[in-house]
Amino acid sequence: MSYFDAASSLPLHPVARQALLASVDEGWADPARPHREGRRARMLLDAARETAAEAVGCRPDELRFTSSGTHALHTGITGALAGRRRAGRRLVVSAVEHSAVLHTAEAHERAGGLVREVGVDRSGRVDAQEWARALGEDSALACLQSANHEVGTVQPVTEVAEICAEAGVPLLVDAAQSLPWGPVAGPWSLLAGSAHKWGGPAGVGLLAIRKGVRFAPPGPVDERESGAAPGFENIPAVVAAAAALRAVRAEADAEADRLRALVDRIRTRVPELVPDTEVVGDPVRRLPHLVTFSCLYVDGEALLHALDAADYSVSSGSSCTSSTLTPSHVLRAMGVLSEGNVRVSLPPGTTEEEVDRFLEVLPGAVEGVRAHLGAGAGAAAGAATGIGAATGTAAEPSPSGATAEVTVDALGKLCPLPVIELAKVIEDVPAGGVVRVLADDEAARLDIPAWCEMTGHAFEGVEGVEYRVRRQTADS
Repeated sequence: MSYFDAASSLPLHPVARQALLASVDEGWADPARPHREGRRARMLLDAARETAAEAVGCRPDELRFTSSGTHALHTGITGALAGRRRAGRRLVVSAVEHSAVLHTAEAHERAGGLVREVGVDRSGRVDAQEWARALGEDSALACLQSANHEVGTVQPVTEVAEICAEAGVPLLVDAAQSLPWGPVAGPWSLLAGSAHKWGGPAGVGLLAIRKGVRFAPPGPVDERESGAAPGFENIPAVVAAAAALRAVRAEADAEADRLRALVDRIRTRVPELVPDTEVVGDPVRRLPHLVTFSCLYVDGEALLHALDAADYSVSSGSSCTSSTLTPSHVLRAMGVLSEGNVRVSLPPGTTEEEVDRFLEVLPGAVEGVRAHLGAGAGAAAGAATGIGAATGTAAEPSPSGATAEVTVDALGKLCPLPVIELAKVIEDVPAGGVVRVLADDEAARLDIPAWCEMTGHAFEGVEGVEYRVRRQTADS
């Protein structure tokens, strides 16, 4: 079994396991107590803080341990907003932030605050100048991830941090995905991370708050972790998290070079092996271990199950695997295909043989899912040569001189069926003809325009549940 979902979580690093077991016997006492056992626990906690702070690039007294990376983000955002409430109520975020950031932004907006969302380009990257325009005199805080968790695109954090510093606005960086690979450069103000992303135990996050940043801990506070994480510290877990971060950092440069070469192979070979596939994310400015691609005419959940049956554990941002049945907000913000989405994130130690075998089994898995949906040959061939006809379609009679139209009724059908039926009938109209797709699945708003861009047909817009696609020819 090959685990290719490192961006979600990693197993406990061997160094972390050793540190955890050792500190269970030594770090059980209350570190706030002056007795011998308490002093021993305090020494372990302080040593872990120094180790983590060195990896983050901050002072030890600027770093707090929290109960998770999500809690670190919630606390960092709400605390900074509260501490700077006199400066203003505007919160600036990118459209591709982690849901923990966006959920906190929604809560801030419900409470009367202002949220300004900065869009991204098709690679998932923000424009620093657009970020500068989003800042205003009433800005209290800005939030930007160091690297995206779904597509791996690295953001221009240093440039954005300098813009924020010049404007006098603190920047919180979500470094959960990038922290194992190195510190975050630039004059950032707050930074959050999550231990299970680098092989530490789950249930440990960290929050760095630079000296001079106005910060008011939310909710009732106590003396623990400067109020950022009330409650008794889980010292064994904290010690293990810090040990794991130091261990992965020692291996980071060599492992990054090795995994980047393996990911480059996947990025190159997948479009060659699997027709109608789009590799998304920045091809150069990206995390070394992560690649995401989307396959037309594929149910994302079915593809994940097929790969799991072939002993490969991967993840997806497809609406077909979402409990909300809406496409990933990241893919939606990028304007790329969401159906049949697969995220491959390689853990340390991944071998060339594992990647080669993945590339061997992937085409068969995709073909099997497409065939099950009736799109194995029909949809792809229909988009290219006009073979195949969809059920529930009807050609409209056209008066002399008018453009013929075909209507596809996909109401009530979920991703990827609307796109499959569109592909099957596109050649049933003459060049310049129109296909009207009736679809009420939320994913259609993303996938039909993305399909048009991939296949060269013209998307003419959507009104309600009606999408209009004009057939183009190779020379048009």
